Amino acid sequence: MAEEFSKAVEEGLRLSKRIYFGRDRAVSPPKPPPSMLKSSTAFLPTAPMVYAVIHDPGIVDNPDVPSYQPHVHGRCDPPALIPLHMSAIDLNAHCYFDTAFVTVSATWRLHCVTGCRSCDCRIAIPMGGKQGSIQGVEVSVHRKSYSTQLVDIEDTSDKESAIRAQNGGFLKPNIFILNIPQIDGGSNLSVKITWSQKVLYYDDTFSLNVPFTFPDFVNPAGKRMLRKEKIQISVNADAGSELLCKAISHPLKEVKRSAGSMGFSIDSEVISWSKVDFNFSYAVSSSHIHGGVLLKSPSVDDFDQREMFCMYISPGNLQRRKVFRKDIIFVIDISGSMRGKLIDDTKNALSTALNRLDRDDSFSIIAFNGESYLFSASMELASKDAVQRAIEWINMNFVAGGDTNILHPLKTAMEMLSSARNSIPIIFLVTDGSVEDERQICDMVKNHVTNAESVSPRIYTFGIGSFCNHYFLRMLAVIGRGQHDAALDVGKFYLVEPQMLRLFDKASSLVLANITIDIFDDLDEVEVYPSLIPELSSDVPLTLSGRYKGRFPENLKVKGVLADFSSFVIDMKIQEANDIPVQRICARDQIEYLTAQAWLLKSKELEQKVAKLSLQTGFLSEYTSMAILEDDQLKKEMSKKTKPRKGENAQGQRMIMLPNLGIGFGNLIATAENTPPGWEETRGPDGAEMFVKAATNCCGSICHYCCCMCCIQCCTRMNNQCATALTQLCVGIGCLGCLSCCSDMCCAESEN
Repeated sequence: MAEEFSKAVEEGLRLSKRIYFGRDRAVSPPKPPPSMLKSSTAFLPTAPMVYAVIHDPGIVDNPDVPSYQPHVHGRCDPPALIPLHMSAIDLNAHCYFDTAFVTVSATWRLHCVTGCRSCDCRIAIPMGGKQGSIQGVEVSVHRKSYSTQLVDIEDTSDKESAIRAQNGGFLKPNIFILNIPQIDGGSNLSVKITWSQKVLYYDDTFSLNVPFTFPDFVNPAGKRMLRKEKIQISVNADAGSELLCKAISHPLKEVKRSAGSMGFSIDSEVISWSKVDFNFSYAVSSSHIHGGVLLKSPSVDDFDQREMFCMYISPGNLQRRKVFRKDIIFVIDISGSMRGKLIDDTKNALSTALNRLDRDDSFSIIAFNGESYLFSASMELASKDAVQRAIEWINMNFVAGGDTNILHPLKTAMEMLSSARNSIPIIFLVTDGSVEDERQICDMVKNHVTNAESVSPRIYTFGIGSFCNHYFLRMLAVIGRGQHDAALDVGKFYLVEPQMLRLFDKASSLVLANITIDIFDDLDEVEVYPSLIPELSSDVPLTLSGRYKGRFPENLKVKGVLADFSSFVIDMKIQEANDIPVQRICARDQIEYLTAQAWLLKSKELEQKVAKLSLQTGFLSEYTSMAILEDDQLKKEMSKKTKPRKGENAQGQRMIMLPNLGIGFGNLIATAENTPPGWEETRGPDGAEMFVKAATNCCGSICHYCCCMCCIQCCTRMNNQCATALTQLCVGIGCLGCLSCCSDMCCAESEN
């Protein structure tokens, strides 16, 4: 889909050459950089964008001053996408610990469609990082307004009459698109977009990166006029700690600073829009492990009236702090679906990870498909010789083929790590498929953790593509007190290796283990997400959240074990979260954790709880879907005298349902058939379809079902045998026609 989208934009830029803006300039597509000339995704959005969806190229013209345009035959199939001109933009970002909420408000003009015609407009929203979540879109144009809203999948009251949208959803895991129907040429669209994304943490520094690189062709045509650009950012972090601004991409001025918070902004006039992403990085000045608790009371309309808390533990600047020694087993899927680039990326990532092990660490490798293949039946020290032998073994044995069986290799790995002492045992599982016995695997791991006499293995899971069950892998990581990560975006242009290595770095840099909190004994009722506390890594802060009843203690201590196995106690700072949206900060992690639990327990009650939390916070879930509400004031006034239109709800708003946006619970059929991840994407147009796109619609709408266009469309879908038979039939009919003509002529001559 991403490649098809990029080709549609490229086609739209070619089509926009028809637009003439007088002597100022004609819009022409920029030449992509040399490194992107061969890329099929060169025109994917690098900032929030709006496009005109052009099916009929004949409507492309300047809506203000129509010019002579040669007649264009045919239709664009798939439709071309012409980027609209932007006249103003306002970026507002709020950072809270490891989460940021970003709002972009901008004005675009449908400059490329003649004033008497209309077309759909497609909004594309790239969200920074791979963990972005769309929160809402609002559009105003003339007397119409559009807004997105989440609806419960189980609630059919409004959805029965709703219109089903053919387009909309995730173009890529970090790019969201949706269509706004039938906008008149020359209209101005005011668009407000809100999304959340994770603030990256590395080397004691938080970093926010917002896609904000606008191409030249979004600058309005005409004289070089100044345009308004506004950027604001605020940070609310650790109260009582000093925040240090490390780097900033745009020339912002500091407007606010207090304990644990700061703010920057700029309101300027620019000749052209930003050519770089907005990047802001800051650090919390602390050289030791520290943490705090935020308390918040529920709002009146909250479905759960228990008190809320959010607890964070930060590793601080721990460059000199010792990490735990590791006994790690890599359990790697080499089934048939991993063939090609996936298995190559996995081999490269595993080879790099082995070279990053400390010399006093120990390791082993289990490759699996329908069978299991062991590098060594016992753990080996990560010496230079052992690592080299392991890499040679990987290159020889990592050949993709066969089925997927996770239970046996996972059980083998847990048995091998059962005697681990003076170290943290770790299982690093990588797979791209689903299996039927996933719940049994979770039960097996849970029993092993409960009955373990020594330290139970920490399980880190990495899922590739959308065919594996990420909720199973997440639940497995929760039970194993590890973490889960995923590479949903796979293909020839996307690398799995960097994401896999990031998860390995988290697993290999543990600085505080066996974390316990004494809060649970003092409260009347408490619910914590996740229920089992993972270890603290120097690469990422640890965040816990939950609900409780009772009086929260004034003093709270968190206990753990350091890498030298000495005890460590943290005195947590407790504060009321007056201006911090605790529920929204924690909502995404809570939804994913509760969804995994609902899947494991097959619990309808938990599914309903997830749906309510999703509707309340605006975060997507597996049990909610997104709709566009159209509010047309003119038609609403007319509808008072007539019957309601199709798709209207009780408020007179028309509802347009988007396709399902969840990642699902895996695909057993695709796994059994060894379908590689990424093959579920819609393929781009082939040569025959491009020929159809340029074909002449010679017979018009009256002869729609028998015109040349439809004949060509039919022929492009024929197989060779059918084409041969049709050719022979046409030749036969032609011969019969010739014989009939000759017979008539001969008969006429004989009569004369």
